[in-house]
Amino acid sequence: MSAATEIPAAIPNPTGLEPPKRRRGGLNAEHGRWAVYLIGPTIVLLAIVIGYPVVSAIIQSFQLDAGLDKATGLFVQGGFAGVTNYVHWLAQQCGNTTCPPGSIGSQFWVSMGNTFFFTVVTVALETVIGVWMAIIMNRNFKGRALVRAAILVPWAIPTAVTAKLWYFIFDANGVLNHVLGQQILWTSGEWASRWAVIIADTWKTTPFMALLILAGLQLIPEEVYEAGKMDGASTMQRFWNITLPLIKPALMVAVLFRVLDALRMYDLPAILTGGGGGSGNATTTLSILVVDQIRQGFNSASALSTITFLVIFIVAFVFVRFLGANVVQTQAAQQKGELK
Repeated sequence: MSAATEIPAAIPNPTGLEPPKRRRGGLNAEHGRWAVYLIGPTIVLLAIVIGYPVVSAIIQSFQLDAGLDKATGLFVQGGFAGVTNYVHWLAQQCGNTTCPPGSIGSQFWVSMGNTFFFTVVTVALETVIGVWMAIIMNRNFKGRALVRAAILVPWAIPTAVTAKLWYFIFDANGVLNHVLGQQILWTSGEWASRWAVIIADTWKTTPFMALLILAGLQLIPEEVYEAGKMDGASTMQRFWNITLPLIKPALMVAVLFRVLDALRMYDLPAILTGGGGGSGNATTTLSILVVDQIRQGFNSASALSTITFLVIFIVAFVFVRFLGANVVQTQAAQQKGELK
């Protein structure tokens, strides 16, 4: 080797200190200030648009509604009520007595049960059917683009239009009763009206589930299925051991979105069954109850809306906390498997 190509000897470090390492992709103070300048207005806007109504509703929930005092028969302007409005809903107390049957105050726990019943049943049906539809749309066949577009049509239709469409289908002299040869009171019977809401909601929002699940299916490499076939795995074994674990993150996001949406269900049962059915509250949800209470007392409705907000927040927190952990574990397991 010539002198020109010889590798120079290492230069000694008399200080014994390691040279400073270069930061890659780090943010300096200038970048941090720019981040605050750019994100700050958005945070302020969200605090005004979201934070102010929430705080205002909470404050109003501790105020009495103006109206006639049942004890004295005099008109009162309201004032501080403490937790009276919350006791009114949670304990179903109207003054010093239990709210009479048929009153709005007596419908809280029934509406809570209806809300969670619709949420559990509709999300379960939409998840099962959505996975099946996503698997079909993920296959290669002639006219696949047309099938995908057609499946998304129910989701694109406004909910009010969907409710009126199914209202005519569920009519006593409607198409469904003619097909079944029965005279079922779909919009006024107790359990019939509940299943009418479930059927209509499942028909409308299943494409949304299928769309999110399809996004997860398209990320699965075809080689994984080929390896499963070579190992002798059946179709069901490939679904349970390959498809389902790999689409779990997308499936969790889809379920979370639908649960939060179903807990706020209002327009579909309100239009389809008038928010009643059965004895008058078979399809009444918490959102319907809030709107009905606004017509009688705004402060009491604020307490009910605060309770509804807390219920949805707790459910969302539980889902995000546990589903987020599962997603991280799934991604970590996948990365660990790729490194091996």
